[in-house]
Amino acid sequence: MLNPLSKTKWNYTTAAHLLNRAGFGGAPAQIEGLVKMGPDQAVDSLVYFENFPDTMPNPTWAEPDPDRADKFLAFRRLNDRSGTDMSQEDRRAMEEKRREMQRQEQREQQMRILELRGWWLKRMAEGQRPLQEKLTLFWHGHFATSAQKVRDAYYMWLQNDTFRGMGAGNWLELLHAVAKDPAMLFWLDQAQSRREHPNENFAREVMELFTLGEGHYTEKDVTEAARAMTGWTLNRAEQSYEYRERMHDDGVKTVLGKTGDLNGFDVLKIIVEQPQSARFITTKLWKFFAGENLSDELVEALASSFRGNGNNFKPFLRVLFRSEEFYSDSVIRTQVKSPVQWLIGSVRTLERDLPPAQVCSQVLRNLGQELFMPPNVKGWDGGLSWITTNNLLDRYNQAALLVLANGNMGADSPNPRMRRMEEFSNNLARRMSPVDVSKILSPEERRSKDLLVPALEKRFLQSKLKGKQAQTLRDFLDGRGELDDQDIRHTIRLIMSTPEYQLI
Repeated sequence: MLNPLSKTKWNYTTAAHLLNRAGFGGAPAQIEGLVKMGPDQAVDSLVYFENFPDTMPNPTWAEPDPDRADKFLAFRRLNDRSGTDMSQEDRRAMEEKRREMQRQEQREQQMRILELRGWWLKRMAEGQRPLQEKLTLFWHGHFATSAQKVRDAYYMWLQNDTFRGMGAGNWLELLHAVAKDPAMLFWLDQAQSRREHPNENFAREVMELFTLGEGHYTEKDVTEAARAMTGWTLNRAEQSYEYRERMHDDGVKTVLGKTGDLNGFDVLKIIVEQPQSARFITTKLWKFFAGENLSDELVEALASSFRGNGNNFKPFLRVLFRSEEFYSDSVIRTQVKSPVQWLIGSVRTLERDLPPAQVCSQVLRNLGQELFMPPNVKGWDGGLSWITTNNLLDRYNQAALLVLANGNMGADSPNPRMRRMEEFSNNLARRMSPVDVSKILSPEERRSKDLLVPALEKRFLQSKLKGKQAQTLRDFLDGRGELDDQDIRHTIRLIMSTPEYQLI
């Protein structure tokens, strides 16, 4: 059983930890606000995010394309005509027209994915529902789907919106929605699955990566589940899920010990009923929000709480964020910030505007977490994999970008198109403004080195610098006379370049 944190242990450090992990951090005033609320109300203010308005409009194109069917038809006619008896010159012209249609569609989708990435980051940085967006980020990594294969911004937005709307709801309902999600149908080839040739990709991943983990199912379970899921396909013209009965295998199947004329929903229900399903998903949530190391007792306590709350995530998360275990010394400030956490947390802590979408996209690409482009079906590894010699240096450079507005985005890609994008990002970055230190420090803190350092440590670290990092900061300030705003910005950049700043 998870023990609630004593109210006597609720303080600035624990409140900051809650805001860092259940959201993307924030300024000292936000943290102090949570301290005053007390642990129950503070947790509820994040978990019951529906009490706060969602005022950000969707992208203008976030709806099915009414011209989609006409575009398919026009492209198909070009393909049909290319095989007819025509001159070589006409055939070349037809082929060029077909390629130009493809290039135009690709350019439009690439621009929309960039806009979608900026739209989501803006929700994280400025929205009033940090936990909702943090959960959406969790599910994006869990049900990892890449625009590189899907190539349809509407599909990617729709999946993202599904995670946002259902990510704190019921486990079975979320799985069912994801299984019928157009991006997922395309990503794991479920749309191609038919009774004559069941495709096992989705059936395998739903057990191995999404719900149970390796060793808790057999190859026969995968084969039988794939048969049950035939008929779940995609209407590409209407950009929506479609069930096609003639493609469904209506024979008897056996999955995880249950036998019958099973369909896809039956299989998902059988999976969720497995005790391992609760252990698997709650363990993964704990690792995302809390820490890597779990005892067997903690695993069982998490799973028991989840099952006891009807496999619903919202009440489970409330228990998790109220638990004493969540605030233990082995959890607080031991998690390496993901690139998204680093970027959004930095923007929120600096109380500055989010950089333009192209700049943010380049920052995340440099740091190793390009949204809507996970590396594979397993998503990002996370943890210490975020920190290598190269991307740690990139973090220090991007800190200069956010604080001083003079960071180098890099423009050394061997790919000409990528190099042009990098150069464009550099040009945008040069137009950014440096941090307004008057927004984050009082006049007294800006004048006094003795007041400045504790104020910055409280804001950026919620702890004190030690050893070499503390000495480096002292040496820098000792070499300055009366501080000006640029000196303070360089001091902030030094703090953001410490190992401590890479942790939450």
